Amino acid sequence: MPSNQKTASFHHHANHQTETVLRAENLDIYYGKFLAVKGVNLNIPKNRVTAFIGPSGCGKSTLLRCFNRLNDLINGFRVEGKVYYYDQDLYAPNVDPVEVRRRIGMVFQKPNPFPKSIYDNIAYGARVNGYKGNLDELVERSLQQAALWDEVKDKLKQNGMALSGGQQQRLCIARAIAINPDIVLMDEPCSALDPISTLKVEELMHQLKENYTIVIVTHNMQQATRVADMTAFFNAKATEKGGKMGYLVECDHTENIFQNPQQEATRDYVSGRFG
Repeated sequence: MPSNQKTASFHHHANHQTETVLRAENLDIYYGKFLAVKGVNLNIPKNRVTAFIGPSGCGKSTLLRCFNRLNDLINGFRVEGKVYYYDQDLYAPNVDPVEVRRRIGMVFQKPNPFPKSIYDNIAYGARVNGYKGNLDELVERSLQQAALWDEVKDKLKQNGMALSGGQQQRLCIARAIAINPDIVLMDEPCSALDPISTLKVEELMHQLKENYTIVIVTHNMQQATRVADMTAFFNAKATEKGGKMGYLVECDHTENIFQNPQQEATRDYVSGRFG
């Protein structure tokens, strides 16, 4: 994204039909006195897949968790700068983090189904949120959307933990979308999966972006080229105290990041010269 572009405006040019749903402005992320991620300016477009790539320890997951306030649970965490959801400051004092997490769902690196039936994995969140509709329909629709229904429709009473890893991850995606979020964050959702399960989850992302905005952290550059419309490349520099400070190098359409990046560090990373 050109640095001269004002990120504050939602009025894109005619050729930019996509609305921005999440926006970081001069975002610094601290753990206690330690600055973990510095100065991120980033727009996440609606109904697209945006991938965060870069070497380990450059703050990709930390930033991802800022978008649904999961870092609040970590001691000493604080942000400076702004994170906007549409035009709502997510860290404003009147914002309920539980409501943020309802609108902005999360799928973790390691599949983490509840130790409940497949059915209850999906229905649980809806029940907690006082869902008044038909739970059977919600369960079926969510599993259909997660491309899992045909595999589990005859065993909805079985424990979700009994599924294979790839099925568990799709169950977690179904669970995330069952509460009807606007955005689904995915933190390396395929790193624990075999190649066939990985391809199923990747295919799923292409379908999901019709209804949801997806942000995915991935270590797998091929995955970014397959699934992402936009790619943000992060890097880290060593600090005096021996830690690492992450920062955003550039964000652009995925093909530009991989074929014609503006920054030398990006070029080195995507061509395999480091990281």
